[in-house]
Amino acid sequence: MSFLKTAVSAAALALLGCTGALIATTESASARIVCNGSDCWHTDGNYRYPGTGYSRHKDDWYFHQTWNDQHHYRESREGRGYYKSGVWIGF
Repeated sequence: MSFLKTAVSAAALALLGCTGALIATTESASARIVCNGSDCWHTDGNYRYPGTGYSRHKDDWYFHQTWNDQHHYRESREGRGYYKSGVWIGF
């Protein structure tokens, strides 16, 4: 019975150590909102966009904004790209 307790304790300790290592090496989510003038969109990557004037925000920033005719939230698109004057430009 003592051997069984020792084996179970060792297995639990090993599992705890592996879980800690996995958590330590996991990257945080990179989801964010990117805006270019009045156009904003959701992205999962950290891309470099051509030109200047881009601002990046945490993903929950979206919920604290007023979206209207001057401030547009654009739908996410497949692939990499950006919005310029309301038009999606892929790259």
